[in-house]
Amino acid sequence: MTGRLHPEAVAALRAAAARSRPGVHLLPVAEARAHFEAESAETAPGPRLAAVTDLRIRPDLPARLYRPTVARTGVVVYFHGGGWVLGSVDSHDALCRTLAARSGCAVLGVDYRRAPEHPYPAAVDDAAAALGWVAAHGEEHGLDPAATAVAGDSAGGNIATAVAVRCRAACGIRPRLQVLFYPVTTTDLDLGVDPGHDGLVLSREELAWHQDLYLPRRHERRHPETSPLDHADLTGLPEAVILAAECDPIVPQSRLYADALRAAGVGVELHVHPGMIHGFAQYPDRFAAARDALDRAGRAVHRALSEAPDRLPSRR
Repeated sequence: MTGRLHPEAVAALRAAAARSRPGVHLLPVAEARAHFEAESAETAPGPRLAAVTDLRIRPDLPARLYRPTVARTGVVVYFHGGGWVLGSVDSHDALCRTLAARSGCAVLGVDYRRAPEHPYPAAVDDAAAALGWVAAHGEEHGLDPAATAVAGDSAGGNIATAVAVRCRAACGIRPRLQVLFYPVTTTDLDLGVDPGHDGLVLSREELAWHQDLYLPRRHERRHPETSPLDHADLTGLPEAVILAAECDPIVPQSRLYADALRAAGVGVELHVHPGMIHGFAQYPDRFAAARDALDRAGRAVHRALSEAPDRLPSRR
């Protein structure tokens, strides 16, 4: 193992082991989802905001809008993690509230369609629809469509990057920033998994299970929207802030993606939080590193969405 676990991570792993629950890839999907939601609900509520509103982007596409102020602001379109199979706006409510509070900008949490009922490209289609909704209806909700960022954690980070790739051509809106918490950036598990941390929160077998459900058509694992690290042209993408965990099996995907973005001329800030495990940012009450990551993300969002584009510094 490369990297010493932080005491807070040790405590979280011990608590998880005490549940004696099998890995999610060994459970029926409905049961795995219920466990994920129950564990996510154990975090403390996020900060109170000026307004939190449930809405519909489409009849089949719910979302939740977090507004830290009644004033007009930029907006972060957020895609929750959970391996494209698990998770919801409820599971990531505290994270989205905290990001809104720390950035001073609105956050739109998107309840995109999940696999296996809706494999790729449903989630990315929903992400594009969410950006289209911001372009068409954002001003009605006090949002500035010209000041938009995309963000997500784990598989949600994959979706955020996928929609950024798609929106270079068409979406009706071009994000200024990507905020990616320990993102999935490749489907190549030989390239993207650190065997020294395999089994800490995530295992290679679980990652393969998620991919099998989201990407049952194997040729789509080489698509730029599913495996951007090794199959996408990254030139012209928005600047990125990547917040990773040192003791995460998929930390190579953050490091390699940051390198690839830099090589494509995209500004990148990479922060690898020492001793942290996959999923830590979802629990700001439990991990000091989560609070630090959300502070960093909030500052980056504020800088990108609250300043004129021609005054934004370049970070390479």
